[in-house]
Amino acid sequence: MLDAEIREYTAYLSIERGSSPLTVSAYEHDLKSYAAFLEAQGVASLERIDRDAVLAYEAELIASGLAPSTIERRVSAIKGFHRFLVRENITAKNPSDTLRLPKVPDTLPDVLSIEQVDRMLSQPSEDGAAGLRNQAILEILYGCGLRVSELTGLDLGSLMLEEGFVRVVGKGSKERVAPIAGTAEEALREYLERGRPELMKPYAKATSAVFLNARGGRLTRQSVHAIVARAGLSIGVENLHPHTLRHSFATHLLSGGADLRVIQEILGHSDIATTQIYTHVDRTHIHDEYMSAHPRARHKG
Repeated sequence: MLDAEIREYTAYLSIERGSSPLTVSAYEHDLKSYAAFLEAQGVASLERIDRDAVLAYEAELIASGLAPSTIERRVSAIKGFHRFLVRENITAKNPSDTLRLPKVPDTLPDVLSIEQVDRMLSQPSEDGAAGLRNQAILEILYGCGLRVSELTGLDLGSLMLEEGFVRVVGKGSKERVAPIAGTAEEALREYLERGRPELMKPYAKATSAVFLNARGGRLTRQSVHAIVARAGLSIGVENLHPHTLRHSFATHLLSGGADLRVIQEILGHSDIATTQIYTHVDRTHIHDEYMSAHPRARHKG
């Protein structure tokens, strides 16, 4: 059920909206889950889907214990799907029209302190080409604020090191440039000069990827996750996620006086509201510093 309609919608997302393959895949998974639920409930056709059926699915998601953000994404996918079906005259009614998205509680992203980042990046790197590569990866994730997919998608032609930038393909296949300087640039240059040539294999298919695996192919997102997690353990931080380095990058820029609009552009956020969460992180940091440093900030016991 709904297989043809889901295919049409995901094609629309990919071709007309320019959504990334990861986004399209997530929406396809969400909608197939929705279709399977409807079928199990005896809703056998598109025209038989009503608001109660959609509400029942939302209740099922809540009861399953999924994170609020995941539930919001799935309900958002359903609303977008039904709007598309009406707009394309595939059906006349939108059963999700009056459905509200579940409220996701505001959560502040995890960040490392500047001291933690310094300790992590100052750890002795592994020997050989892989060590040079891993050091460059950590430096760039923190030094440029890249997403994992953006880092693994870097090609040699993306590098504009003489100008101090890397060209990045972000969400929705949107291109932007991110500044690179200091230790991030140094680590990348050293990897390109001494590490990458060693990782290239004569038997492997030629690739323009910047970061290579042991077989000479493009490094995967899963490998980057493992590299970052190992680096986190070296400073006593468990399950360190690459996105935490991106959050830390933005927070430390803001703490250092960078303009929010500049941070928005570097991160590739289409909406300034997404970037504004870092102002909350920064205020938390300021409050903590005040509480620990001001002689009369705490109640006398």
